[in-house]
Amino acid sequence: MNLRTFWLWAVVAIGGSTPHVGADEAPGLVWRGCSVAKIAFMERCAEAYTKATGIPISLSGGGATLGIEAAASGGADLGGTCRACLSRLNEDQLDVRLAIVAWDALVVIVHPDNPVQNISRDQLRLILEQEITNWKVLGGRDEPIVVVARRDKTSGVDYSMRVMILGDPDFAFGRNAVLLNSSAPVEELVERQPRAVAVTGVSSANKRLLKVLAIDGHAPTVENIASGAYPYFRPLYLAYKPSNKAAAKFVEWLLSPAGQQVVAEEGTVTLEQGARLAGMYAHFEGVSQIVNHAMLVEKARLVQ
Repeated sequence: MNLRTFWLWAVVAIGGSTPHVGADEAPGLVWRGCSVAKIAFMERCAEAYTKATGIPISLSGGGATLGIEAAASGGADLGGTCRACLSRLNEDQLDVRLAIVAWDALVVIVHPDNPVQNISRDQLRLILEQEITNWKVLGGRDEPIVVVARRDKTSGVDYSMRVMILGDPDFAFGRNAVLLNSSAPVEELVERQPRAVAVTGVSSANKRLLKVLAIDGHAPTVENIASGAYPYFRPLYLAYKPSNKAAAKFVEWLLSPAGQQVVAEEGTVTLEQGARLAGMYAHFEGVSQIVNHAMLVEKARLVQ
């Protein structure tokens, strides 16, 4: 399957024919959702879409859960989320569809002055479980490790972390962990605190004054994420109601070569770059609501 055929297939699955939008069809779109997706691609994609169509897009954060719920309820046209719909939250009952639009990765962030460069997967799990409590064990200074995380277990980053790294969606951090309400304060605290460690999305981490650790010798570069060499890759989604035609047209555009080019320019892994990843990702949930899941898995099979 060549690239042109693949993108045409994606457009048809979303429900349109070509990624064309008439400037008089909608006064504007509202996007709400996770800060990782906002930083990873939405800010620049909103600018590019407005330039191409004349349709403005307003952006505000609030997290993955809010993004899905707002798109389903009509509180937003588009919801940004870095996790799929969860049956435990009854999101599988919502009148909402998700499209995978890019690939992200969970990364381990520390203060720039932290001398540690690389840890193993087992060491990361033990850090988060607060079994390893001193940086000296990892080749760093003789200082206590301060674990920082989100309070909300269903936020995009922390739910993904619990499932992908800890293997337990209900994992509870110990009493010495610092728990905050959103990803931005988590990242900001690690920027200020030399003893801190946290997990966040690579796209937002790369735009802050943070050190990102390699895992088992693999740094989370675009190349390593796209190939699957870096282990903690995950999809980024857009949520929208099937009846919202203006939202569906934006999704069509974002899945088109023009939209994916903007994603690439932001340093985020595109669907074409990460063509193998859908076949390697072991944590898909709510696949009946993901409109391009089957085609991406088939694409992955063809490029193996």
